[in-house]
Amino acid sequence: MPKSSSTAESYSISNFTPYKEKKGEEYMNEKQLEHFRQLLLAWRRELMEEVDRTMSHLKDEAANFPDPADRASQEEEFSLELRTRDRERKLIKKIDSTLELIENDDYGFCHACGVEIGIRRLEARPTATLCVDCKTLDEIKEKQVGG
Repeated sequence: MPKSSSTAESYSISNFTPYKEKKGEEYMNEKQLEHFRQLLLAWRRELMEEVDRTMSHLKDEAANFPDPADRASQEEEFSLELRTRDRERKLIKKIDSTLELIENDDYGFCHACGVEIGIRRLEARPTATLCVDCKTLDEIKEKQVGG
């Protein structure tokens, strides 16, 4: 994976180097923002590569099987792959909006209560917009309303 000119670390969502906070370091300083920017860009790049692989696979594997069972199996496989890509497409949009938050210096703070989301939570879910407490309350409310 190519390295960014502004950082010596190699970023890949599956194999990234966790951010090491320094004592007394300000939350969401430029170094932290750059860490998450690179992490999000790597994640987006990996998703886009997966989209390209899927398109190639669908083109290469498309066949008109004479046996209806074989045709149905292939259509089911393609359908599952397309549903997965649709979820990833939505995730790419979320990554793009998160990158926008970084550009506007609004990243890393809970949209509901304004507290710090936290470095480790953001590394686990870089697109998080709620702190753990607000997310927990959100899920409880969802369960109560949804059944």
